Amino acid sequence: MNVLQRLFQVSKQAGRFPVAIASNLLTTSSSRVLQHRPAVPAQCFSLSSRRYDLAEFFEDKKNLGENEVKHGRAWNKDELRIKSNADLHKLWFVLLKERNMLLTMEHECNEKMELFPSPERLDKVNESMTNLEDVVRERNRAYFELETGETGERPAKLVTNQLGLKFYYRMFEHVIPKYANRKWKETHQFHYRGSAVHKFLRMYREKLYNVKRKQRNRERNEVMHLLKRFPGMDRVALAEKYPSVDVEKLYKLDKIRGNYVPAKV
Repeated sequence: MNVLQRLFQVSKQAGRFPVAIASNLLTTSSSRVLQHRPAVPAQCFSLSSRRYDLAEFFEDKKNLGENEVKHGRAWNKDELRIKSNADLHKLWFVLLKERNMLLTMEHECNEKMELFPSPERLDKVNESMTNLEDVVRERNRAYFELETGETGERPAKLVTNQLGLKFYYRMFEHVIPKYANRKWKETHQFHYRGSAVHKFLRMYREKLYNVKRKQRNRERNEVMHLLKRFPGMDRVALAEKYPSVDVEKLYKLDKIRGNYVPAKV
């Protein structure tokens, strides 16, 4: 019983509040509530097929025992951008159900020591879900920039952890302020100290340098091998494919010269 109904009963008993005015007040308030009530669409969300068992977590019976299952490609961003928000919402749950089914079947095949047919389906579903999230994030960012002038994304900053490695920390709100939140200070320390950490950073940088150096050497040797076998290759195409290699400098080396007579210019 709301406040107006209680007031109506009290005034009726006391005789100080006319019955007609109270009834009009109730009618006006109810009409205002009905006018300001948001309209609920007839179909807010979609429902999948009604099943009472766990059949949706397993593949179709006609695909059981097959070495390869026919499937399509992943959804790209251009296709997802032309869809409405309702369609993206429905497609997200379709992809989520498909991923759950594929993960269930993959686990079942591993338990039975069998070959999982077409495992690339899981990669395509994950790629589709990633593209869908990117499209939704683009729309949210465009909406917030138009309405508020900000991106609407959670703010982040570049910080260092206790090992001296940098990462983007996504900030979020806390009930307790930062200066009084002792538990947050113990788990979020954005600094490093000690000789062991500095030694680790030196060895980590050396490892990254060796990885880049070996990659450059592999690309250089591959270009030299190609020039030795095919001396008439397009230099511009090689330079675009291997930007870290100086193709013009390799042409002057004796290692790439094969058993051929250079063309006279």
